[in-house]
Amino acid sequence: MQQALVAGFRGDPEPNVFIVNVIHAHEGKQEEAFRLIQDVVNHVAERKEGLLWSNLAKSTDGKTVVNIEAIAGEGNVEEFFADAVFLEKFEALHSVSTCEFHTYRVEDLVLPKRATLAASA
Repeated sequence: MQQALVAGFRGDPEPNVFIVNVIHAHEGKQEEAFRLIQDVVNHVAERKEGLLWSNLAKSTDGKTVVNIEAIAGEGNVEEFFADAVFLEKFEALHSVSTCEFHTYRVEDLVLPKRATLAASA
């Protein structure tokens, strides 16, 4: 039986790897760019164990979309891009945007001091 996944924050850093994908939408194409990256991420979520979770967000100025996703390790990036369907879906973003992504490893988690004070009270 599979255990249900629950999203939440922890008080200490997890040794996760993150992808931050910033999609700069062409004028008036933010919604389409959002739908395209959403399709890409859903494709990965249905097929690849390496995807832990993803947050998709649209900027309030209508110019960008951001995909912040946690993956099991750096090797997952190669695995995702080796999938021909993934690659086709990802490349469709070029018709409505330019994009860049970077891979990051969590090194630190900073919480507001007031959260620490409230917990110790």
